[in-house]
Amino acid sequence: MTSVARDDAFTRAMPAVFVVIWSTGFIVARYGMPYAPPMKFLALRYALSILCFLPWIALSRVAWPKTRAQWLHLAVTGVLMNGGYLGGVWAAVKAGMGSGLSSLIVGLQPVLTAVWLSGTGGHVTRRQWTGLTLGFAGLALVVSRRLGQGGEADWFNLSLATMALFSITAGTLYQKRFVAPCDVRSANAVLVGAALLVTLPFALLEHETMHWNAELAGAMAWSVLALTLGGSSLLYLLIQRGAVASVTSLMYLVPPATALMAWLLFAEPITATTVIGTALTAIGVSLVVRAKR
Repeated sequence: MTSVARDDAFTRAMPAVFVVIWSTGFIVARYGMPYAPPMKFLALRYALSILCFLPWIALSRVAWPKTRAQWLHLAVTGVLMNGGYLGGVWAAVKAGMGSGLSSLIVGLQPVLTAVWLSGTGGHVTRRQWTGLTLGFAGLALVVSRRLGQGGEADWFNLSLATMALFSITAGTLYQKRFVAPCDVRSANAVLVGAALLVTLPFALLEHETMHWNAELAGAMAWSVLALTLGGSSLLYLLIQRGAVASVTSLMYLVPPATALMAWLLFAEPITATTVIGTALTAIGVSLVVRAKR
């Protein structure tokens, strides 16, 4: 196989690899939360990520943002896309929500983003409205079966997951509108630093301590190396190689992938209602994304 062929094969494989890595974020939250409070875990994750980014930036001699406005826009994006999104997901999982349901709720982010962008442009297509309706119908079907006494969902953890959904949606829109092109390593260092600043006060208010064991150490290592460093770098490569459309079209596969992982690792049930609801949500998101593209 020639180097060009290998490069093309790697480019085609990257979107699927990115989706798998993205899906593991919900699994890691479920894996680490029995042994740590969510904000303390995330604050340490952000600090360790910064310690990894700084020598990488120094050795690569990449540029930092040049203006105060660039720093500010990156900081706002980091607060929303890291602090609000991850904080909401991890707190929801800590409050008893399963990995599959949390990923399904946050998986509506492409729907909200596409509809918002279309709406601000003055036109939302019939296909997009159909997709939006299907997406929320599928989510409502799954959530309705898990509410109530003994269920994994309640109004508290649903509120946290919904906050995560709106945070990543707002962060995506804000980044698209205000953040200027910047090297992914220095940009991510600023994003994570901003998230650390807003997360640390909440971490100091948590009374629970971290109980270190192999599971918690593994969850922390994967969160830092695979999710923060690896996932961000892979996304950067996808954008540079023009594979953004492939990533967008695959994002609605995250909830089923997460549900399968959660079933294998944690025996989270996959009922007929879950399959139907997840399928409806996936179809709805695909309709919205396809119409937008």
